[in-house]
Amino acid sequence: MPTPAVLEKLKSLPTLPGCYLHKDAAGTIIYVGKAINLRNRVRSYFQKGASHSPKVRRLVSNIADLEYIVCENELEALVLECTLIKKHQPHYNVRLRDDKQYPYLCLTLSEPYPRLLVTRRIRQDKNRYFGPYANARSVHRTLELVQRVFPLVSCGKSFDGRAVQKPCLYHHMGQCLAPCAGLADQAEYATAVQEVAGFLDGRQEPILKKLRERMEEAAEDLDFERAARLRDRLQAAEEILQRQKVISTDMVDQDVIAVVEDESGLNGACVQMFYIRGGRLIGQNHFLVEGSGEEEQASVVQEFVKQYYQNAAYIPQEILLPQSIDEAEIVQSWLKQRKGRKVEIHVPVRGEKKKLIDMASENAAHALEQIKAEMRAKLGSTEHALAELAEALGLQAPPERIECYDISNTQGAHQVASMVVCRKGEMCKQEYRRFKIKRADGQPNDYASMQETLVRRLNQAKAGNPKFLPLPSLLIVDGGRGQVTSALAAMEETGMHLPLAGLAKQFEHLVLPGQAEPVILPRNSQALFLVQRIRDEAHRFANTFGAKLRSKSMTHSTLSDIPGIGPVRRKALQLHFGSMKKLRAAAVEDIALAPGMSRTLAETVFEFLHAQE
Repeated sequence: MPTPAVLEKLKSLPTLPGCYLHKDAAGTIIYVGKAINLRNRVRSYFQKGASHSPKVRRLVSNIADLEYIVCENELEALVLECTLIKKHQPHYNVRLRDDKQYPYLCLTLSEPYPRLLVTRRIRQDKNRYFGPYANARSVHRTLELVQRVFPLVSCGKSFDGRAVQKPCLYHHMGQCLAPCAGLADQAEYATAVQEVAGFLDGRQEPILKKLRERMEEAAEDLDFERAARLRDRLQAAEEILQRQKVISTDMVDQDVIAVVEDESGLNGACVQMFYIRGGRLIGQNHFLVEGSGEEEQASVVQEFVKQYYQNAAYIPQEILLPQSIDEAEIVQSWLKQRKGRKVEIHVPVRGEKKKLIDMASENAAHALEQIKAEMRAKLGSTEHALAELAEALGLQAPPERIECYDISNTQGAHQVASMVVCRKGEMCKQEYRRFKIKRADGQPNDYASMQETLVRRLNQAKAGNPKFLPLPSLLIVDGGRGQVTSALAAMEETGMHLPLAGLAKQFEHLVLPGQAEPVILPRNSQALFLVQRIRDEAHRFANTFGAKLRSKSMTHSTLSDIPGIGPVRRKALQLHFGSMKKLRAAAVEDIALAPGMSRTLAETVFEFLHAQE
């Protein structure tokens, strides 16, 4: 039976397209859907006698409230649905698991002399992205090969064409046009950028043809040095091309998608993708999809397509699917809008394209078995480590949530603390917290800092702050008896007592409150490896935060303190003069010539810089 809040909203639902969000009693969004007619679609969940699947019945039983967002049309609703699912990750939706950020190659077209960089995040900017690649090793191997073939900037630095340094060895080897030294011809560099983009898109044949023609022209002009460089680049490119398998006679770009369900229901489904460009298989990848246990395969495929192509770096002309999807037409319209040209979705039943689907399905099955084997091994090792730790510390049950704390400071300055969280043996980075120590005396005192940190953390939990809930099953402090005593004092002050241990640095012994002798875990103990890993992560996180604060204080510019000089003018002055020494030596008239400066501002800058004199 719908709640009163739901019944009231069902009466006022519009007959317009849009998205609806079902919520549970805690206000958490548990399902996001879209509809051409919101009234008909949302009411269908609560119709008596409706033949819903077990999953939908469970969903309906948990709906305590709902919201809806009206859209202009079904296409707009589809885009919004994808965005909301990615943002909220509702429990009852089929979800593309994105906790693993795949690496991409980014061609920085927004810069005067573009570079090729490795990134794990696609941004909505003017740059081109290629990927995703299966792992960091494959993306770095591709980057190295491209740098052998094309003379782009390979040091990773950004240049505007002005001579700022001498050319490096890569320029003398013919692998960089040296915009850093002002030697790069912009037209030649632009040609190399276009060739890199085509090469990474899988269109190598035209590029090889151009390289061969340019090599022959250089030889005819008796420019044998240039011809030799082009020959080496051509050979490297041909070597890469030979590794790519020709699997399609069609010269169109295709993505091939296949799905294999995990019959145990533990891992959802595995989706295998083949990336075919110009008839060549240039890459493959697999993805895990959650919440697909009781869904038909067509629904899994449909949700994967929508969520994957929402932020895909490249959309091909043709997408091959193993099954028809209900929203094929609207998805095609959406993909056309994203790509800027027609995109076709096909479900082959015979021939060469069907063989591609079958090959992808076989690979998906192998990938799923490998994932399951890795998870079983990892789970067994983790469970053993937690059980061993619980036995050693006298805990009633293996600790499901472990928090570890560490203090970092630089000669008393920039005192910080870190809190890292390990849940069921896995580090949960989204739950990490960091603290700036607020003690008034400012003197380095790890014990007092530890007590302050834990008092603040436990008080936040008492106040109901969701960022500090739930409380840990085990609390570990980095240090020995002194840190444990400080942690106990924090618990006494807040009235919240938790299982506690300190990991002493010298001998890696576990110090427990009220016990004179430490707990010594065997050197090959899985429990010891686990607590060491957690402690090292707390140490790393604290040091990273401390280094960030130190860097921020050291890079504070004197110009930031001058009235009327904001970030834009500050950067303009730095670029115009090159150093603070030159700026201090400049006259008012010279300062006024810098971009964005006026005579009045120049006088202000001059007076500020020379006030102490």
